[in-house]
Formats: sequence, structure tokens, C-alpha cells
Amino acid sequence: MDNRIKEYRKQKRITQDELAKAVDVTRQTIISLENGKYNASLQLAYKIAKYFGVSIEEIFIFDDDN
Repeated sequence: MDNRIKEYRKQKRITQDELAKAVDVTRQTIISLENGKYNASLQLAYKIAKYFGVSIEEIFIFDDDN
């Protein structure tokens, strides 16, 4: 699953650490999400989308082929 976390984070001009603290995860989790090495749980996906004020589908790109 791809995501646009880094894009939204850069638009809002916040660091990985700031986002991590806002959604109650470690900075390493944000790094792993941005690099596509970790898929967010539904709860985390919701928190991230809510933080940016968008739907989950706008942040996370689900690929049916996987």
C-alpha cells in the first residue's frame, strides 16, 4: 500500500517527529510508513488522516493487486 504521508507532511511543514507525537507513534514508525516498509493499522491510518483533515483514501493508496 502506498501513501502520501510525506507529501502532506511537507505541505504542512512539520517534521516526522512532530507527526509521530501528534498521532502517538515513534518517529521510526513514520519513517517506515513513508518508505513503504510498514502498513498502518486502521486506527493509525484514521489518526493520520484526521490530523491532516482528509479522508483515509486521500492519504493511503490501496492497490487491489497486492
